[in-house]
Amino acid sequence: MFYLYLIPGILFAITLHEFAHGFVSWKLGDPTARNAGRLTLNPLSHLDPLGAICMLLFHMGWAKPVPINPWYYKNKKLGIILTSLAGPLMNILTGGISIFVMVWMEMAVRGGMLAAGNTVDTIYTVLYYFSVLSINLAVFNLIPIPPLDGSKILITFLPPKAQEWFFQFERFFMIALMACLYVGVLDTPINAFYTLIEEGIWRLAIMAFSGMSAGFI
Repeated sequence: MFYLYLIPGILFAITLHEFAHGFVSWKLGDPTARNAGRLTLNPLSHLDPLGAICMLLFHMGWAKPVPINPWYYKNKKLGIILTSLAGPLMNILTGGISIFVMVWMEMAVRGGMLAAGNTVDTIYTVLYYFSVLSINLAVFNLIPIPPLDGSKILITFLPPKAQEWFFQFERFFMIALMACLYVGVLDTPINAFYTLIEEGIWRLAIMAFSGMSAGFI
Protein backbone atom coordinates (compact mmCIF):
# COMPACT_ATOMS: atom_id res chain seq x y z
CA MET A 1 0.00 0.00 0.00
CA PHE A 2 2.89 2.33 0.75
CA TYR A 3 4.18 2.06 -2.81
CA LEU A 4 0.69 2.35 -4.27
CA TYR A 5 0.56 5.81 -2.69
CA LEU A 6 4.21 6.67 -3.30
CA ILE A 7 4.65 5.81 -6.98
CA PRO A 8 1.82 8.03 -8.35
CA GLY A 9 3.16 10.87 -6.19
CA ILE A 10 6.62 10.46 -7.69
CA LEU A 11 5.30 10.37 -11.25
CA PHE A 12 3.15 13.47 -10.82
CA ALA A 13 5.86 15.40 -8.97
CA ILE A 14 8.61 14.84 -11.53
CA THR A 15 6.22 15.34 -14.47
CA LEU A 16 5.03 18.73 -13.22
CA HIS A 17 8.63 19.66 -12.36
CA GLU A 18 9.96 19.03 -15.87
CA PHE A 19 6.88 20.39 -17.61
CA ALA A 20 7.40 23.67 -15.74
CA HIS A 21 11.01 23.89 -16.98
CA GLY A 22 9.92 23.34 -20.58
CA PHE A 23 6.91 25.63 -20.37
CA VAL A 24 8.84 28.59 -18.97
CA SER A 25 11.64 28.09 -21.50
CA TRP A 26 9.05 28.00 -24.28
CA LYS A 27 7.44 31.20 -23.00
CA LEU A 28 10.88 32.82 -23.06
CA GLY A 29 11.17 32.03 -26.76
CA ASP A 30 12.88 28.63 -26.74
CA PRO A 31 11.02 25.92 -28.74
CA THR A 32 13.56 23.16 -27.94
CA ALA A 33 11.49 21.33 -25.30
CA ARG A 34 8.33 21.48 -27.41
CA ASN A 35 10.16 20.24 -30.52
CA ALA A 36 11.63 17.37 -28.48
CA GLY A 37 8.16 16.31 -27.32
CA ARG A 38 8.93 17.23 -23.70
CA LEU A 39 6.27 19.90 -23.31
CA THR A 40 3.88 17.22 -22.10
CA LEU A 41 2.28 15.88 -18.92
CA ASN A 42 3.06 12.28 -19.89
CA PRO A 43 5.23 10.90 -17.02
CA LEU A 44 7.02 8.43 -19.32
CA SER A 45 8.52 11.33 -21.29
CA HIS A 46 10.23 12.71 -18.18
CA LEU A 47 11.15 9.58 -16.22
CA ASP A 48 14.81 9.05 -15.35
CA PRO A 49 15.24 5.50 -13.97
CA LEU A 50 18.07 6.36 -11.57
CA GLY A 51 16.37 9.52 -10.34
CA ALA A 52 13.09 7.65 -9.84
CA ILE A 53 14.85 4.93 -7.82
CA CYS A 54 16.39 7.64 -5.61
CA MET A 55 12.92 9.10 -5.12
CA LEU A 56 11.66 5.69 -4.01
CA LEU A 57 14.57 5.03 -1.68
CA PHE A 58 15.40 8.48 -0.33
CA HIS A 59 12.30 10.58 -1.28
CA MET A 60 14.78 12.80 -3.16
CA GLY A 61 15.70 12.50 -6.82
CA TRP A 62 15.41 13.95 -10.31
CA ALA A 63 13.81 13.44 -13.70
CA LYS A 64 15.26 13.38 -17.20
CA PRO A 65 16.30 17.01 -17.83
CA VAL A 66 14.21 18.92 -20.34
CA PRO A 67 16.42 20.18 -23.20
CA ILE A 68 16.67 23.95 -23.45
CA ASN A 69 18.65 26.35 -25.62
CA PRO A 70 19.51 29.55 -23.69
CA TRP A 71 20.56 31.32 -26.91
CA TYR A 72 16.88 31.90 -27.66
CA TYR A 73 16.50 34.04 -24.53
CA LYS A 74 16.68 37.80 -24.81
CA ASN A 75 18.51 37.82 -21.48
CA LYS A 76 20.45 34.55 -21.35
CA LYS A 77 21.42 34.72 -17.67
CA LEU A 78 17.94 35.67 -16.46
CA GLY A 79 16.36 33.08 -18.73
CA ILE A 80 18.48 30.26 -17.29
CA ILE A 81 17.65 31.34 -13.74
CA LEU A 82 13.90 31.56 -14.41
CA THR A 83 13.83 28.24 -16.26
CA SER A 84 15.82 26.51 -13.53
CA LEU A 85 13.60 27.88 -10.77
CA ALA A 86 10.40 26.91 -12.59
CA GLY A 87 10.57 23.22 -11.64
CA PRO A 88 11.15 23.66 -7.89
CA LEU A 89 8.57 26.47 -7.69
CA MET A 90 6.01 24.29 -9.46
CA ASN A 91 6.63 21.54 -6.90
CA ILE A 92 6.24 23.94 -3.99
CA LEU A 93 3.05 25.33 -5.52
CA THR A 94 1.45 21.94 -6.16
CA GLY A 95 2.67 20.55 -2.84
CA GLY A 96 1.20 23.63 -1.16
CA ILE A 97 -2.14 23.18 -2.92
CA SER A 98 -2.20 19.60 -1.67
CA ILE A 99 -1.66 20.77 1.90
CA PHE A 100 -4.43 23.35 1.57
CA VAL A 101 -6.81 20.64 0.34
CA MET A 102 -5.76 18.35 3.21
CA VAL A 103 -6.42 21.07 5.78
CA TRP A 104 -9.80 21.81 4.18
CA MET A 105 -10.70 18.11 4.30
CA GLU A 106 -9.67 17.81 7.96
CA MET A 107 -11.68 20.86 8.97
CA ALA A 108 -14.65 19.83 6.83
CA VAL A 109 -14.75 16.44 8.54
CA ARG A 110 -14.47 17.99 11.99
CA GLY A 111 -17.12 20.54 11.13
CA GLY A 112 -19.52 17.92 9.80
CA MET A 113 -19.34 19.24 6.22
CA LEU A 114 -17.62 16.10 4.93
CA ALA A 115 -18.32 12.51 5.95
CA ALA A 116 -15.29 10.56 7.15
CA GLY A 117 -14.63 7.24 5.47
CA ASN A 118 -12.26 5.17 3.37
CA THR A 119 -12.55 7.41 0.32
CA VAL A 120 -11.67 10.54 2.28
CA ASP A 121 -8.81 8.73 4.02
CA THR A 122 -7.41 7.50 0.70
CA ILE A 123 -7.54 10.93 -0.93
CA TYR A 124 -5.93 12.48 2.16
CA THR A 125 -3.11 9.91 2.13
CA VAL A 126 -2.45 10.38 -1.60
CA LEU A 127 -2.29 14.16 -1.11
CA TYR A 128 0.01 13.73 1.88
CA TYR A 129 2.57 11.65 -0.02
CA PHE A 130 2.34 13.96 -3.03
CA SER A 131 2.97 17.05 -0.89
CA VAL A 132 5.96 15.43 0.86
CA LEU A 133 7.52 14.25 -2.40
CA SER A 134 6.86 17.54 -4.20
CA ILE A 135 8.39 19.78 -1.54
CA ASN A 136 11.32 17.39 -1.04
CA LEU A 137 11.91 17.36 -4.81
CA ALA A 138 11.90 21.16 -4.86
CA VAL A 139 14.35 21.53 -1.97
CA PHE A 140 16.65 18.78 -3.24
CA ASN A 141 16.83 20.22 -6.76
CA LEU A 142 17.88 23.61 -5.47
CA ILE A 143 21.16 22.11 -4.21
CA PRO A 144 23.95 23.56 -6.43
CA ILE A 145 25.34 20.17 -7.52
CA PRO A 146 24.99 18.84 -11.10
CA PRO A 147 22.64 17.69 -12.52
CA LEU A 148 20.31 19.52 -10.12
CA ASP A 149 18.63 22.85 -10.92
CA GLY A 150 20.61 24.71 -8.29
CA SER A 151 23.82 24.02 -10.21
CA LYS A 152 22.42 25.72 -13.33
CA ILE A 153 21.60 28.81 -11.27
CA LEU A 154 25.05 28.79 -9.64
CA ILE A 155 26.83 28.49 -12.99
CA THR A 156 25.28 31.73 -14.26
CA PHE A 157 27.10 33.63 -11.49
CA LEU A 158 30.50 31.97 -12.00
CA PRO A 159 33.31 33.41 -14.15
CA PRO A 160 34.02 31.60 -17.46
CA LYS A 161 36.99 29.59 -16.13
CA ALA A 162 35.00 28.37 -13.16
CA GLN A 163 32.11 27.42 -15.47
CA GLU A 164 34.50 25.41 -17.64
CA TRP A 165 35.82 23.59 -14.56
CA PHE A 166 32.26 22.95 -13.42
CA PHE A 167 31.30 21.33 -16.73
CA GLN A 168 34.56 19.36 -16.93
CA PHE A 169 33.94 17.60 -13.61
CA GLU A 170 30.16 17.37 -13.85
CA ARG A 171 30.10 13.55 -13.95
CA PHE A 172 32.21 13.38 -10.78
CA PHE A 173 29.76 15.69 -9.04
CA MET A 174 27.05 13.20 -9.96
CA ILE A 175 28.97 10.39 -8.25
CA ALA A 176 29.51 12.58 -5.20
CA LEU A 177 25.79 13.38 -5.11
CA MET A 178 24.88 9.69 -5.13
CA ALA A 179 27.37 9.02 -2.34
CA CYS A 180 25.94 11.87 -0.26
CA LEU A 181 22.44 10.47 -0.70
CA TYR A 182 23.58 7.00 0.31
CA VAL A 183 25.36 8.04 3.51
CA GLY A 184 22.74 10.66 4.41
CA VAL A 185 25.03 13.72 4.42
CA LEU A 186 22.32 15.85 2.83
CA ASP A 187 19.50 14.69 5.10
CA THR A 188 19.89 17.36 7.80
CA PRO A 189 19.98 20.50 5.58
CA ILE A 190 17.27 19.16 3.27
CA ASN A 191 15.00 18.25 6.18
CA ALA A 192 15.55 21.68 7.73
CA PHE A 193 14.50 23.53 4.57
CA TYR A 194 11.69 21.07 3.91
CA THR A 195 10.31 21.58 7.42
CA LEU A 196 10.53 25.36 7.07
CA ILE A 197 8.52 25.34 3.84
CA GLU A 198 6.07 22.63 4.87
CA GLU A 199 5.26 24.12 8.27
CA GLY A 200 4.88 27.57 6.73
CA ILE A 201 2.32 26.28 4.22
CA TRP A 202 0.43 24.35 6.92
CA ARG A 203 0.18 27.50 9.04
CA LEU A 204 -1.11 29.53 6.09
CA ALA A 205 -3.67 26.84 5.26
CA ILE A 206 -4.90 26.61 8.85
CA MET A 207 -5.24 30.40 8.99
CA ALA A 208 -7.13 30.40 5.68
CA PHE A 209 -9.67 27.81 6.87
CA SER A 210 -9.67 28.67 10.57
CA GLY A 211 -13.39 29.53 10.59
CA MET A 212 -14.52 26.12 9.36
CA SER A 213 -13.90 24.08 12.50
CA ALA A 214 -13.38 25.45 15.97
CA GLY A 215 -10.61 23.85 17.95
CA PHE A 216 -8.56 22.56 14.98
CA ILE A 217 -4.82 22.67 15.69
